Amino acid sequence: MFILTDRGTGERYVIPTKAADESTFRLLLADRHQESLTVYTDGFRAYEPLEEDDAFTREYVIHGDGKYVDEEVHVNTCESHGSLVRSWVSPHQGVSKDKLTPYLRAFQLRREVFRKPRKEALKSILEAAL
Repeated sequence: MFILTDRGTGERYVIPTKAADESTFRLLLADRHQESLTVYTDGFRAYEPLEEDDAFTREYVIHGDGKYVDEEVHVNTCESHGSLVRSWVSPHQGVSKDKLTPYLRAFQLRREVFRKPRKEALKSILEAAL
């Protein structure tokens, strides 16, 4: 599972994946059409090829070195969101990868409507259901 956060909009995306590797990561970023895309990561090896790619600027911190924040560079939002996802899934005593997508969609919808006024929340729920 990958968690992406758009620092411009604050939107967070939980994306189920079968493999956490370079090709999966590139697919996730392929539809992000911006002039300049900065990707903030931790030290996970799958991100290393981004260093040589002109389509991205990679900024990273390596938690294994005891570094979690370097000015603007951090992945705290993604890690925080990941802990919320894990607590959402844990009462179900684990979820099969085949069934993970519907669980994550429900989580995403709940987070989206959580702070909206009632009418806006209901509208979002109905749009998601259709």
